[in-house]
Amino acid sequence: MNKIKLEIVGLSYSQTQSGAYALVLSEVEGNRRLPIIIGGFEAQAIAIELEKMVPTRPLTHDLFKNFATTFNIQVKEVVIYNLVEGIFYSKLVCELNGEVTEIDARTSDAIAIGVRFKCPVYTFENILSSAGILLDETSEIGDEALFSESEEIETPEDTISTVSLEELETQLNQAIANEDYELASKIRDEINKRSA
Repeated sequence: MNKIKLEIVGLSYSQTQSGAYALVLSEVEGNRRLPIIIGGFEAQAIAIELEKMVPTRPLTHDLFKNFATTFNIQVKEVVIYNLVEGIFYSKLVCELNGEVTEIDARTSDAIAIGVRFKCPVYTFENILSSAGILLDETSEIGDEALFSESEEIETPEDTISTVSLEELETQLNQAIANEDYELASKIRDEINKRSA
């Protein structure tokens, strides 16, 4: 069975499921997207690495990478290999001294570790055909496609575009102090946009 390479195209916050996010993966050679519901902690861990932010203390996934690297263990790839009753099953393919070992992991943790090792993510056709969303080139995935309901809840992200640059700096420092790195990256992007 041939593996299909995926790439991370985004994280989407659920307006209806408190603390839930959708990690959106896209096939590299195609138009299908694979949304996977994950928790806030894992979403934050993935976002921190994608945004190249450095927390003051290592997060759990950083600790795992430091531990593995210290003992010369390399994570070679993440494979999403099964889907049962809406739950994705994944494994980390690791190598130590030429010996390959597969370690079962939650998909969110596997990807959070995988992005730290800059390793590829793969799945199989049967998973993409049953859980993937086919898009044309102009389509965007919104919460409507990922979550069954949509309700408006004002979040700190909603107010970013309406406050002064000085207030943004204050919010950025507060987000970093609270270790809310996803919000911090959005505030930083808004500051950069206004400074450009």
